[in-house]
Amino acid sequence: MITLRIAREEDLPVIANIGTITYGPTYAHLIGQEQVDYMLGKFYTLGALKEQLMQGHIFLIAHEQGKDLAFASYSTTDPEKGIVKLHKLYVLPEAHGMGLGKFLINEVRDKAIDAGAKNLELNVNRDNNAKAFYEKAGFKIKETVDIEIGNGFQMNDYVMALPL
Repeated sequence: MITLRIAREEDLPVIANIGTITYGPTYAHLIGQEQVDYMLGKFYTLGALKEQLMQGHIFLIAHEQGKDLAFASYSTTDPEKGIVKLHKLYVLPEAHGMGLGKFLINEVRDKAIDAGAKNLELNVNRDNNAKAFYEKAGFKIKETVDIEIGNGFQMNDYVMALPL
């Protein structure tokens, strides 16, 4: 049975571990190892994760059979327009196919609805296979963006939205 917990500061090493394990295999072939290393340093260090927590990101950790297997993070990014953003969703490779991604998406969607949001949005790399997963969950491409993230790197993403 899948259980969820809202992460606290003491859970950040779990999130950093899942992020580090999954990020490279997901993105290295799309953006190269140098950018993967840069992004891990920018977004997945304990300091970076603590800052995200302090900025209001809510992290949900999915746990099954005694092991933390996946996490998602989200926050309200535009209260006036009713937008909640799914910032991260990562499942350990060993847990792919167990329904954890769908479970987490549904939980974040429900939390967004409870918060009165009108849309749930996310960014996904334009070449990431996860785009099909999000489309199956009801997300539609809203726009195409290129985001400078520093060190000469950029993220080439789709912004996808799910009306709530």
